[in-house]
This record gives sequence, C-alpha cells and structure tokens, in this order.
Amino acid sequence: MNTDDFIEVPLHRIAHARTGDKGNRINVALFCYEPGAYPHIVEQVTEAAVMACYRHRHPSAVKRYLVPTLSACNFVIDDVLAGGVNNSLCLDRHGKGLSFLLLNMPVRVPRKCVTAS
Repeated sequence: MNTDDFIEVPLHRIAHARTGDKGNRINVALFCYEPGAYPHIVEQVTEAAVMACYRHRHPSAVKRYLVPTLSACNFVIDDVLAGGVNNSLCLDRHGKGLSFLLLNMPVRVPRKCVTAS
C-alpha cells in the first residue's frame, strides 16, 4: 500500500466505544467497524496516546487490554473522575460520556477501512 491509500480521520469514523465508570476509574471499550482497521488501531491507540488524550483530567495510569477476536481494545483509565461519581460535585464528569474524548483522536488508516458518514 502506498501513502495515498491512507487517510487521517477521527477515530469515530472507524470505531465506536462504550464507557463505564466505577469509583474514580473509567473503562473505554473500543470496537472497530472494519477488522482491517484493527492493526492500525493497535499501533496508534496505545496506552501513552490514551494517557495524552485524557491528560487534562490527570489520569494516574492507563492499561490497555487487546481483544483481537472482536477487533477491540479495552482501556482502564485511573483517576479521571475528580474523585469519583460520589465525591465529585461536577455531574458532567461521570464516565459514561467520556468516550467522545478518545473517539476524537486522529488516526491514520487505509481508506478502505473508513465507513461512510
């Protein structure tokens, strides 16, 4: 494949996510629409990249779990909920809505892996 066969897009063009929270931790499960995009996601959406994506929320750790049979990754991100749902006075810091931060991350993938939108 030559470089013209690749395109940079926001992650939401090639994947969807589900997020949950528990205490001061969230998990973000990321699923590729097209299995051919998975190796590119594994290469680019690393623990360090996710830590940088959430840096303004001051995470203390990110752990990535690969699930290749589902073309998926699960990220567990510690200390991003301002003390947790029960301790925070800010209702918009709950983990359910935080997948959009990851889904806006730019990634470079083959054009054929990008879904129409």
